[in-house]
Amino acid sequence: MKKIALEEHCMTPGLASYWEPTMADVPPEIYQRIRTRLHDYSEMRLREMDEAGIEKAILSAAGPGVQVEPDTRTALKTAAEANDYLAGQIAPNSKRLYGFAHIALQDPAEAAKELERCVKQLGFKGAMINGHSNGHYLDERQFDPFWAKAEELQVPIYLHPADPPVQYNSFGNYDSLRRATWGWTVETGTHVLRMVFGGVFDRFPKATLAVGHLGETLPFLLWRLDSRAKLYGVKLKREPSDYIRENIVVTISGMYSAEPFNCAIAALGQDRVMFSADYPFEPWVVAGNFMDDVKVDEKVRADVAWNNAAKLFDVG
Repeated sequence: MKKIALEEHCMTPGLASYWEPTMADVPPEIYQRIRTRLHDYSEMRLREMDEAGIEKAILSAAGPGVQVEPDTRTALKTAAEANDYLAGQIAPNSKRLYGFAHIALQDPAEAAKELERCVKQLGFKGAMINGHSNGHYLDERQFDPFWAKAEELQVPIYLHPADPPVQYNSFGNYDSLRRATWGWTVETGTHVLRMVFGGVFDRFPKATLAVGHLGETLPFLLWRLDSRAKLYGVKLKREPSDYIRENIVVTISGMYSAEPFNCAIAALGQDRVMFSADYPFEPWVVAGNFMDDVKVDEKVRADVAWNNAAKLFDVG
């Protein structure tokens, strides 16, 4: 089964210093395996894509990137350099590798301009945002110029997890609950709901948000979200579940289990679920084998693996 992968990471020289500290607690052999693959754009990456049946991949810089940079001018300059570097690296394999823009949201107006440059001049397919930007979330009205530009360009914005600004006291000494185990689900799911409940998709009804890990548990909660929104008097044009079904798409990155996969399809529809791996933090071959083997109707398999992404990102 041919596949398009969407949450697949890389590294650029100017962003490495932001990423390296996030790997401080990772065993050296795992760190080296990941680092080597992040910096590779050719033989190793293409070979491992082939092994997993992945024909095309949209690459994005591993987080947190410039979203943790306190100086706005530095953030803008570094993001633009990263985008130019990525464009140069994928150019020799332009039929297989594509790019998501790396965006400095410290200046939303400039962020909108950089998104437009990346889409129109570099041929990128949207942007990946690594969670909050120094504690600011995408529902805040200061980011409306960025959402307006994304809607105008009709490109999806992929929301990637990030650590919360302050770690949750409820985790206590259970460090194993932080980050990808559970913390990122709480943080990213909450970020998405801020956008839904904060009216982002009322203001920008044609905007599209992509979320990994099969929607960070949100497909499981649709009825309850609608019920509690009524209880608390949330004022929106539609019910929360309508925005999640119509403005949000999800990918299977890092969630290779039939139960949540089938839940997401049942809750959102087979046209709203797409393949991804989260490479190199997850091996492409594991994701590819899951997509090939999961028990599902073959039309659903083809839509998730290829058709939905080919249409949404125009890479078919």
